[in-house]
Amino acid sequence: MQRDANFTNAALFARREAAIPRGVGHSHQIFIAKGENAEVWDVEGRRYIDFAGGIAVLNTGHRHPAVIQAVKDQLDQYTHTCFQVLAYEPYVELAERINAKAPGNFAKKTLFLTTGAEAVENAIKIARAATGRSGVICFGGGYHGRTLMTLAMTGKVAPYKTGFGPFPSEVFHATFPNALRGVSVDDSIASIEAIFKNDIEAKRVAAIILEPVQGEGGFNVAPPELLQRLRALCDANGILLICDEVQTGAGRTGTWFAVEQSGVAPDLITMAKSMAGGFPISAVVGRAEVMDAAGPGGLGGTYAGSPIACAAALAVLDVFEKENLLQRSRDVGVRLTQGLKAIAAKHKAIGDVRGLGAMVAMELFKNGDIHQPDADLAKRIAAEATKRGLILLTCGTYGNVIRVLVPLTASDAILDEGLDIIAACFDAVA
Repeated sequence: MQRDANFTNAALFARREAAIPRGVGHSHQIFIAKGENAEVWDVEGRRYIDFAGGIAVLNTGHRHPAVIQAVKDQLDQYTHTCFQVLAYEPYVELAERINAKAPGNFAKKTLFLTTGAEAVENAIKIARAATGRSGVICFGGGYHGRTLMTLAMTGKVAPYKTGFGPFPSEVFHATFPNALRGVSVDDSIASIEAIFKNDIEAKRVAAIILEPVQGEGGFNVAPPELLQRLRALCDANGILLICDEVQTGAGRTGTWFAVEQSGVAPDLITMAKSMAGGFPISAVVGRAEVMDAAGPGGLGGTYAGSPIACAAALAVLDVFEKENLLQRSRDVGVRLTQGLKAIAAKHKAIGDVRGLGAMVAMELFKNGDIHQPDADLAKRIAAEATKRGLILLTCGTYGNVIRVLVPLTASDAILDEGLDIIAACFDAVA
């Protein structure tokens, strides 16, 4: 492509600053020109390995041929009707296939929306309609979205909640287990019991919601015991259990839903991100009788479950089956974990390497002291990686976690190249 001084990363970023609010943050001052599987090229022609995956959106990679073809075919038919006005079969087929994948030996139904936050909001609406209750219990460190309701549920103030209050009421935060910091499952359950004692009685709680692996919170994995005990606690008190799988869903952790690995069947599951390979769609899937609690007109949206996104999502499901991507997710996770642990063996700043399937992260501390989270080092590693041609993201309650969300379709050679760059970054700046 022809390039000039007005079409560089710096020039485009200057235009971005003049035209777009600063509240839309940027991890990298890079403008993409092309993406292919797990690689991208910027407007200046430089190649990068993509270990961010659009924040867990590209499990099937940039522009997977089957997804692109499905979208092209749909474009030749129709692009929008609003499902509530004129229905279309891809929405129904996608719901049927998601229902079949969701855990639980009971009838299920699925609602499609557009964003992850929209899915979480609707899950809470459904839970309140089904129970006639109002309270919601979430977890510290959890992330559920940027709308006012989902911000109330998000367990991290900066940068998400700063300046946006007051938030909706009757949302309470329990303690999420963290073995590294000595927080047990017993501690977590005790914090919920304390909420029942101090804040709201159990009979007014509609739902308990958690991420099976906290995303923005730092890739903290919920122990299976936590999910099992939450299921029992919810059953004993008439509370619905919701798993927010916006980031973990669509095969990222080695099963289609991360919660499957606990043996627990939630009442409702939310998902979004990778389910359509980069096209905007989200979902709430759950018990049929719970999903039917809202009356006609109580659920939906103008663009919710668009035909284009439904076609893409159906193609993603086919790709997972044809390319055995659930097994690939597990294999990628092993390779990433082994590679990061090898780097950790040389650098005591890496205090932990953890994750589930191909959702892997490392947490950084000053001098290896877990009481001194090192957000500055995480930022420097990410910046150095960019210079060396690798896109990384940070996260965590303290901003000291580096996460990897590489497409599952990335080759072993690409994974190893990325790991080598991470190792070089630590050698250079740690």
